This record gives sequence, C-alpha cells and structure tokens, in this order.
Amino acid sequence: MIRDLYNVRLRPVEDTAPALTDEEEQRYRAVLFSELGNKIADRGWVRYPAYTPEERRRLVDVAHRLSAYWGRQVLVEAEDHCGLRLCLAGYEAPEVSSGAEGLRS
Repeated sequence: MIRDLYNVRLRPVEDTAPALTDEEEQRYRAVLFSELGNKIADRGWVRYPAYTPEERRRLVDVAHRLSAYWGRQVLVEAEDHCGLRLCLAGYEAPEVSSGAEGLRS
C-alpha cells in the first residue's frame, strides 16, 4: 500500500543536537573506553554505530587509547556508512551478514 504524505516539512538545521561540552565529551569517551574495551576484551571485536564524522573520530580516538592501554593494536574498520568495527589486531571478526545475525544455529 502506498501512502501520500501531506504537510510534510523538512526540519530546520537549528533543530540538530548541540555539540557536547568538553566535560560531557570526556565523560562520553570514558564510557566508550570502558564499555567497548570490555566487549573487545571478551570477544576480540565490537560493532558500534557512527553516523557523523565526529562520532567516527571519537571511536578512532577510543581505539588509539585502548591500543596504548593494552599495548596491543586495536584496529578500526568501517563496516558501512553508519557503523564501525573495532577489533584486536590479528583477530578475525565474523563477516557482516544480511541482518540475520544470530538466526542461524
């Protein structure tokens, strides 16, 4: 069924979320460092969404900090235009499936 959308307007640019303050940015990076670091330590890799260039830069910085902390390189790979995969060097993460991850036994 096709629906026509009436009275649909684009949102003005000023409705976007404001940038984080320096303190908020530091706290968010600390949370990413802890949470993503724990998942990488458990299974060797983690996927995380990154929709903007700022989010991608943030994840790359977290990967560099994890590399320095562990003394092992943490690689950052773009899976698609809205997600990154962080993994330990030498670890092969499972291939990206077509959304059916976990459905196969």
